Amino acid sequence: MRRREFLGAVAASLGLPTAAEAAAPAALLDLRVDSDRAFAGDKRLFATVPPGGRARVSFRLTRRARIRMEALRTDTIRIGRPLGRVVWATERVLRAGRHELAWAPGPEIEPRTYILRLVVDSRRVYGGHRPRGRVDAPVVRVQGVEVATTRTSFRPGEPADLLIACDAPSLRVQVFHYGGGERPAERDLRTNGIAVTPAVTVDWRSHRRGQARLRLLRAGEWRSGLYFVRATAADGRVGYAPFILRPRRLGTERVAVVLSTNTWQAYNFTDADGDGWGDSWYVSDVIPSVEAARPYLDFGVPFRFRDWDLEFVAWLNRTGRGADFLADEDLETSGEALRRAYDLIVFPGHAEYMTTRAYDAVVRFRDLGGNLLFLAANNFFRRVRRDGRRIVREQLWRNLGRPESGLVGVQYVGSDQGQRQAPYVVVAAGEAPWLFEGTGLRDGEAFGRYGIEIDARTAASPPETRVLARAADVMGPGRSAELTYYETAAGARVLAAGAINFVASMTDPRVERLVANAWAHLSG
Repeated sequence: MRRREFLGAVAASLGLPTAAEAAAPAALLDLRVDSDRAFAGDKRLFATVPPGGRARVSFRLTRRARIRMEALRTDTIRIGRPLGRVVWATERVLRAGRHELAWAPGPEIEPRTYILRLVVDSRRVYGGHRPRGRVDAPVVRVQGVEVATTRTSFRPGEPADLLIACDAPSLRVQVFHYGGGERPAERDLRTNGIAVTPAVTVDWRSHRRGQARLRLLRAGEWRSGLYFVRATAADGRVGYAPFILRPRRLGTERVAVVLSTNTWQAYNFTDADGDGWGDSWYVSDVIPSVEAARPYLDFGVPFRFRDWDLEFVAWLNRTGRGADFLADEDLETSGEALRRAYDLIVFPGHAEYMTTRAYDAVVRFRDLGGNLLFLAANNFFRRVRRDGRRIVREQLWRNLGRPESGLVGVQYVGSDQGQRQAPYVVVAAGEAPWLFEGTGLRDGEAFGRYGIEIDARTAASPPETRVLARAADVMGPGRSAELTYYETAAGARVLAAGAINFVASMTDPRVERLVANAWAHLSG
């Protein structure tokens, strides 16, 4: 026997790869995943795992190798950055042949999808696929209670349908007003909501294998505001679906508060197509649109809701200020209708995405003397259009010849995810003494700490635009955040905060007084 043949025989007897086999990495064939209970949408490389269940990954290994299996979450990761965070892993050395590895998600694992990435001898990777690409590894959905409303806003008396996906045999469903004062006073601690309906138990046994529609109720004669539907399973799983109750007619109050529902869905990292990646253009530029009627991660509360909306809505409710609440799509009317209805429109959050019709209506509202209050930053940044229930991303408004600073007074200049922040320094209190009244702030004095995303004036800003406070060079030379104000010949008054976390700082009494002063001046 030749030496090469002898060494090959010895290697084979010991279960080791031959020289030829070692030259090529081991491979996994017939890779598949299943679980203890099938759910709608499950297939060869996608499985739904119920509470206490297991995902079983099977494959045929072409030769002996070290296999590492990792559960990977990817919801807020953009292409070009690391794939995500490993929440669980196991590693074993296996001989050639058929094998099965299992993952039993614990109660600390959030409901969502995870890629089960398999690394073979540190040389071959299954699960390195990109969004909307070829899925080459198992994806597991940890089952929660997924709840979504079919629309973002309703009028009192309109039917409110829910889309629910859960394998529980029954659900308790209840509606809460965020920060409301209605009774009974049962409070939901996650949303700080007050119950406006009793809990209703729904028999869900016939819908345990897939998503189903539930006609919950007709929206009540409650005051306009932000509401959450809560669905709770007997085992403690819970899901929420936010919706806006708009007024029966525009102008019930003379102030409208617009919650940025387009932005909520743009930042929604729910994975509906089962590739392990969130279906959002913030995950990948190859995703051109998002579905407007889908559940949110984080148990159904919109991403950054607590930063962009919570403080302001809580302040309104706490101080008893009345307002009509609207969704982005409710702006898709005429500017004349808006002006007849309202003296002031407030954008408390991140109103980044606007349709042409909504942009036109707000501009016309301003041109007719309507007042605007922008309490965050990066507003009216990009045009979107509606295609059925999908929101389709299009070009930047400034690239379409309509820079947003022409409306807002300032526009987006930079972002660094909050790495650099600085206080605002008052530079022109005399230009708007009504704004600073009672705050104790004078020129040269600082307040707050701002950054994350910032706005500043451009050549397209109305010539009357005045800088009232500035966080100078917060994102490098010439990249300052600016709090601005301007008035028009038609009598419109427009105040813009210039920093995305401005409204989140309302726990500072000086900032709360600034917002209260702005509300009083612009709504009067």
